[in-house]
Amino acid sequence: MEKELEKIVQNAHAALNAATGMTDVEAVRIGVLGRKGTLTALLRGIAELPAEERPAAGERGNAARGQIEAAIAERLKGLQGVTEAELADREWIDVTAPGARPPQGHLHPVSAAIREIGAIFGSLGFQRVRYPEVEWDYYAFESLNMPPDHPARDEWETFFIAESGKDKAERIAEHPKYGKMVLTPHTSSGQVREMERVKPPIRMMNISKCYRRQSDVSHVPMFHQFEGLLIDEVVSVTHLRGVLQYFAHEFFGPERKTRLRPFHFRFTEPSFEVDISCGVCGGSGRLPTGGKCRLCKDGWLELGGAGMVHPNVLRAGGIDSRRYSGFAFGWGVERTWMMKTGVNIDDVRLLYKNDIRFLRQF
Repeated sequence: MEKELEKIVQNAHAALNAATGMTDVEAVRIGVLGRKGTLTALLRGIAELPAEERPAAGERGNAARGQIEAAIAERLKGLQGVTEAELADREWIDVTAPGARPPQGHLHPVSAAIREIGAIFGSLGFQRVRYPEVEWDYYAFESLNMPPDHPARDEWETFFIAESGKDKAERIAEHPKYGKMVLTPHTSSGQVREMERVKPPIRMMNISKCYRRQSDVSHVPMFHQFEGLLIDEVVSVTHLRGVLQYFAHEFFGPERKTRLRPFHFRFTEPSFEVDISCGVCGGSGRLPTGGKCRLCKDGWLELGGAGMVHPNVLRAGGIDSRRYSGFAFGWGVERTWMMKTGVNIDDVRLLYKNDIRFLRQF
């Protein structure tokens, strides 16, 4: 048995010296000390020796085990040092070298458009303000010359806010003075709020989110509007036309055409729809392929409404309509940006698809 132990130890040392990696050392350990290893099998045979020989045999077996375990530990230590040295060479970093620049994104097209719109009107003296996205019915409708149950309210397809609480789940939140609570259907709700806050002269630019129950190629349930309000003495339609024309030339380019169509809004009189020649089909209503433009249909796209502030709205804001007059306009940011030369998008819903491939184009 003693000779067999010496042979196992010698073979283990030889195998460890030949090992070139951690895997080889582990194979030696399992082959010698494992459950089916050579040393383990030999030590099981001690039980079959005469009683007087067992203690000495066990002592020699444990000594052999200790030698092999020490040799394994030593070899692992040596290999680990080699591995760390190779790793240091392989993963060496020059901390003085310029780092890899991380990917850099950019503003969403709508955010970029809001900044550009604000800058253009800011150059005309319009001051940027913000008003609530959750609004009272009074400011959204009644103060804008639309009394309760007026059919004009139906055009906005408004979202109403329900009271919280299990027993009030189907009740609409309502204020004794300001009426029901709604998600702001248009930025015009900021007009009377601004009149209450500031007395003329007023030059307001309100850019905010609006909400309506509509979804198609030119509508989304949540969208952005920019609302312009100018109130002063002796303000006329000529001033309104000049401001809108200036914006159109600055934002779309001098080659684009705009027009005012007579319309009816409860909060302006006279009222107009503002149209611009379509940037997708070039104002022809037809695509290069010969098909009909699915965005504008006839060469013109409605940007929004405009008009002279109705006297009733001025009075609701505490302003003397005999002394002061003003104009207001409200356009959709998304639709306005879609009409920018070179954009060529025929479905506003693409802006909110969250497709990074689409957004990287702008």
